[in-house]
Amino acid sequence: MGARVAVAGASGYAGGELLRLLAGHPDLEIGPLSANSNAGAPVTATHPQLTGHPGLDGAVFAATEPDVLADADLLFVALPHGESAQLAARLPAQLRVIDLGADFRLADPGAWAAYYPTPYAGQWTYGLPELPGARDAIRASTTVAAPGCYATASILALAPLLAAGLAEPADIVIVAASGTSGAGRSLRPDLLATEVMGSMSAYQVGGTHRHTPEIEQNLFHAERARVPDPAPVTLSFTPTLAPMARGILATCTARSAASAADLRAALATAYDGEPFVHVLPEDRWPVTGATVGSNAAHLQAAADPHAGRAVVVCALDNLVKGAAGQAIQIANLMLGLPEKAGLTAHGVS
Repeated sequence: MGARVAVAGASGYAGGELLRLLAGHPDLEIGPLSANSNAGAPVTATHPQLTGHPGLDGAVFAATEPDVLADADLLFVALPHGESAQLAARLPAQLRVIDLGADFRLADPGAWAAYYPTPYAGQWTYGLPELPGARDAIRASTTVAAPGCYATASILALAPLLAAGLAEPADIVIVAASGTSGAGRSLRPDLLATEVMGSMSAYQVGGTHRHTPEIEQNLFHAERARVPDPAPVTLSFTPTLAPMARGILATCTARSAASAADLRAALATAYDGEPFVHVLPEDRWPVTGATVGSNAAHLQAAADPHAGRAVVVCALDNLVKGAAGQAIQIANLMLGLPEKAGLTAHGVS
């Protein structure tokens, strides 16, 4: 048998995607599964796509109790923002934990207080494996914070340009579209099919989205790798809701005088040999449908000399590379398993 893993918050969309990927993982055994609002309910009633898996047929969700979840080698926490820290404080210190929420992503208590209503809980190792030095840090860590979905797309798009000195850290603008699964499984009128079908809408406009400080923090680190005392990153981030279940398309721009060839070269150098991040051929642009079900991120860059800006577009599946798949990629590193185990870079469309 492989390493035994538990999932807290297993009834949500990210939790269900974790279970789907874990069900096909060659080296991991599914252990305790908790979901407070669905405690006692059959797992396959909430996630019928998992019907037929011998470890899940007949399984029921437990309550989210530390002593139940600690019966594992590693715990995935897929709880709403603010709840992970409460659970983590009650877990054994030696338990490996990956948090898919925001509770441990930010280094600055002030940034946390500006965007979240709960007390600041500290920072864990940031789990974006493709960042320089991240893999070694993840392997050495017991607790890791998985990045947010919008943040993953935005950082993958722009970090190589800042690290190479091809983009300025001030006046970064990101407009990104996400599928409705990014808002979670709770019933909300604005997420009803009648409201979403055939319509797009912006939300949390004006710098209020919670991924803003996370993106700024990690782009600043990319800039600092080149310049010891870089200027702060300033970001205007506008998320939009698209009439699709899953996927993110992030259009990221920054002031730049670089050519398209130089921009593409920086991306290609940064992601050379990466199993899940692909810089597309010069004549192709990312589409969300190509990444559905995969742990892949697709990138393309262009220069806009008229506006003096670099443009990088990133597409990924918000539930896989933006959540569950990335968490399993992190778990593979933490447990000393092949990084690609249980994951694919190929979409289903």
